[in-house]
Amino acid sequence: MTRTPDADADADADADADAAPESAASEPPAAAAQPAAPGESAAPVRPAVPTQAAIARARGLAVLAAATLGDRVVVRALDGDGDGALDALGDLEARTTDTVTVATRRGPVTVRLADVVAAKPVPPPPPRRR
Repeated sequence: MTRTPDADADADADADADAAPESAASEPPAAAAQPAAPGESAAPVRPAVPTQAAIARARGLAVLAAATLGDRVVVRALDGDGDGALDALGDLEARTTDTVTVATRRGPVTVRLADVVAAKPVPPPPPRRR
């Protein structure tokens, strides 16, 4: 009997399938996802991603911590009533563990650090025109 190359390939494939261990056929593939137990999430848990507001607040607090007294800053903070926000633009006049005081054109403004939404350094004001 003469074999053709196609018949040899088919015979080799059948021999390889017969040689595979039986336990491999009964095990689920390693990549298959196991069903989640009741009360468990099927998707992997990702770490919480900070919001833009949280990032702006963290940067603002870092700016205020690094600023030296006399630096010109703008601070946005929640209003005491929670209805809106206030901006304080001026020179950093004082800093405590809980507050910062900014000397604005209208007078000093004390802002609680817990209310800070954002802050950043600003350049000096332009010279006055005559």
